[in-house]
Order: sequence, then structure tokens, then C-alpha cells
Amino acid sequence: MGVTRHGRTHRLDLADPTLREWTCTVLHADPEQGIVLDRSAFYPGGGGQPPDHGVLLWQGVQTRIVGTRKGDDPYLIPAEGDPLPPVGTEVVGALEDERRTRLMRTHSGLHVLCGVVFRDFGALVTGGNMEPGEARMDFNLPEVPPDFKSRIEELVNAEVAADRSVATRVLPRSEALALPDIIRTQSNLIPPDEQEVRIVDIVGLDVQADGGTHVASTAQIGKVQVVKVESKGRANRRVRVRIVD
Repeated sequence: MGVTRHGRTHRLDLADPTLREWTCTVLHADPEQGIVLDRSAFYPGGGGQPPDHGVLLWQGVQTRIVGTRKGDDPYLIPAEGDPLPPVGTEVVGALEDERRTRLMRTHSGLHVLCGVVFRDFGALVTGGNMEPGEARMDFNLPEVPPDFKSRIEELVNAEVAADRSVATRVLPRSEALALPDIIRTQSNLIPPDEQEVRIVDIVGLDVQADGGTHVASTAQIGKVQVVKVESKGRANRRVRVRIVD
């Protein structure tokens, strides 16, 4: 979580989540396996955040990228029927900006939600998922007050309006795990062989291990609407949210 390389691919998405276009070289191209680049800003998916979409442009040709398959390398999945750039070809990669930006806003919004629920209710995360602009997060929360839905929305949007900085850094595993409350999920999801851990810090609110892409400050998230709070078992509560402009 947080290393700058994934197999043969240098991860540009983690170094600069605002990057939308770059040049790179094709290392592998197969219609079944996918395409491997030496440098890529495509987020490959993980931690509930879906993979990016976009295009590769080469020699007057366009290859649409509709997903990523994880393996020793991140394999970009081309749209069915699109041509594959040959190995060794220099290409321009370009992300679908609206999708990535909404996913960044959504992911950061979930971290604000997580920070508020942990701070004010002491609850850990038991699951979550997101799409551009919509998400859910499950909490181990046996008891909730009657006004929980409206109260959470108010508290979360107060933190968004506070314009808190969202900072990332990579720490050695032992140093990261020594941070208090760094694991906000009920089970530790950091792979046991991961020696570097990427930390996302919403300054003054939430610090946790995370491998996704985020906005630079909470004000960039937009308004967070708590759409629904559901009971998913005796001690599990699901909070559904929507990010609006």
C-alpha cells in the first residue's frame, strides 16, 4: 500500500493525483491479459475505489481503457475491438477527468465520514464501496441515536467546510503501525508482506492507511448528503452518501 512501483510500472497516480496526461512506453500488450505501461497514472482499483477509465493515444490511433486487472503488473483492459499498441511503442495516456475527479472527491468524503464516526461514536469500519459521486460505508455501531442521519450529515459537512488539508506520505511498516488508531477497519487489511505503508492524513480529523487517490483539501469534496442509514445486522450500520456540487 503506497509503494511507487507496481511490478514493472511506475505509479504516477500516487505521486500526483491531479495528473491527467503523460507519455509512457508499452511493455506488454495482449488482447486477453491487457496492456502494461512503464509509467501509469491509471489507478488500478482497490480499497473500494474502482479503477480509472481513459485512453492511450499512439500513431494517430486511440485505444480506450475500460478497467484494470491486478497481477504482478497492473494490466490495463482495452475496450473490446480496440487496437493494441505494439510493445515498445511510445504512447500518451489520458485519464477520463470527470470520473477520476468524482472518485477522488468521493473517497475523501468517505474519509471525512470515517473520521467523524470514529471521533464521535468510536465505531470502526466493517466494509465500504464507492462509485463516482456515490458510496456506502459500514460501521460496527450497535446503538445509534434517533437523529443519527441528520447529525452525521451536519458534522461531516462542517468538516468539509473547515477546508482541512489532505496530505499523504509513505512510512516504513513499523513506523506506520506505531501511529495510534492508524487502522480504522475492524480487521487489518495491510498485506503482511507490505514493507511500506501509505498514510492519508485529513489534518486534525483522520489519519489512516490508504492506497487511493484524494483531493488536496476537504473543501474540494463538495456537499455530502447522507442518503440513508440502514441496519445490516445487530451491530452493523450502513451509511449511504452522495457527493453533490
